[in-house]
Amino acid sequence: MRLITIALLIGSVLLAETKGHAATAAPVTLVAPEKAAQVVTLRNVTVKNGEVSGEVVNNSKNPIRDVELQILYSWRWKDEFRPGKDDPGMAVYHVIDKETPPGQSMGFTYKPPKPLPSRNDGHFEISVSVAGFAQVVR
Repeated sequence: MRLITIALLIGSVLLAETKGHAATAAPVTLVAPEKAAQVVTLRNVTVKNGEVSGEVVNNSKNPIRDVELQILYSWRWKDEFRPGKDDPGMAVYHVIDKETPPGQSMGFTYKPPKPLPSRNDGHFEISVSVAGFAQVVR
């Protein structure tokens, strides 16, 4: 079994190399986001009260694992010309550490450790994307 780690962000490469898979001496391959999107996609993504859920779909002929999701909580000011000083926006990286077989999907849910702040000077726009993953080549 050979493990090929495919990463879209430098942080993903560092994370994948330090997750305990060093015994396989896995090569790390960087690919363009367009190519990675052919392998792993997201579907049925929903957001409710800051909690994000959906499915990671493996479109490849090989198992995938350690899918890293980037969840952006982007703060949009009510008055963009006079934004406040306390921007509550943040980025979270959530790793799905289970293996997903070829052609299958894996559900995920991420709930922030504490509720998002309730404010009247703007709102959150929440988006999810795949930041990296490992593909198992046997």
